[in-house]
Amino acid sequence: MTTPPVCDYEGSDYQTSFWEQGGRAYEDQAEEIALKRLLPKSGRLLLELGAGAGRNSPRYTGYERIILLDYSRTQLQQARQRLGNSPRYTYVAADIYKLPFIDGLFDGATMIRTLHHMADAPKALGQVRRALAPGATFILEFANKLNLKAILRYWLKKQDWDPFSLEPVEFAALNFDFHPESIRRWLSALDFSIAKTLSVSHFRVSLLKRNLPPGLLATLDGWLQPTGAFLQVSPSIFVKSSVRRDDIPPHDTPSNLREWFQCPECATHPLRDMDTHLDCPQCGRKWAFHDGIYDFREAMKE
Repeated sequence: MTTPPVCDYEGSDYQTSFWEQGGRAYEDQAEEIALKRLLPKSGRLLLELGAGAGRNSPRYTGYERIILLDYSRTQLQQARQRLGNSPRYTYVAADIYKLPFIDGLFDGATMIRTLHHMADAPKALGQVRRALAPGATFILEFANKLNLKAILRYWLKKQDWDPFSLEPVEFAALNFDFHPESIRRWLSALDFSIAKTLSVSHFRVSLLKRNLPPGLLATLDGWLQPTGAFLQVSPSIFVKSSVRRDDIPPHDTPSNLREWFQCPECATHPLRDMDTHLDCPQCGRKWAFHDGIYDFREAMKE
């Protein structure tokens, strides 16, 4: 199966260099405010897509269990160091275009600062939809092509690409901005119903961040976030949607965690539990379990 290219953070110190030492305290606090507004009070099983080193994972307090999914084992190892080996957390390395989960498993999912690395966003969102149960909540953050800075630069002829056009713009390799209307159309086509939209990170300006406390900026940002319901010109947009309910009731979650998985190559389930790996009875591929991380990126070599 051919899939789009993946942005791999393997070996990266992204959590430290970008979030902890990169002057992003304001953005982090603003995103925390947005998540508090959007997250359900309670839930059973959450899929955190692009979990990285687990920056947001402790914020999902209402969910009983959380699967942290990332393509990078390095990021997941850092997440385990931060969060520990609690049975509440499960760590999975996988390609978002080939999610290794049975259909309709999750009653919640988040994708924060992840979609902007998707060369085929509709395909990635389609995989998320497949893994969600009827009525499940999906919180998506995306980089906004229609932000005020891009509009001004376009009007002043300082950038070539048009922020008003619907197609994504790749401003750097595997880094994309999306038009809010395109996101709405993709979600609607996948049978999501949008409940709330927030505009976030209004003050992502170096001059303001250097001279004003991050907590103050985040508080001001929180006041402006609800304007996303009718105007989306901030760099970051959060969308809360839900899978439209149908006449098919959600199935019971298998009691054995390893029965949640399916082969990402041939979609066979259940997989055979071999302790150190999972074995696909259909195609014969073996998927490693090592140092607390399920690895579905590439099958084990014979």
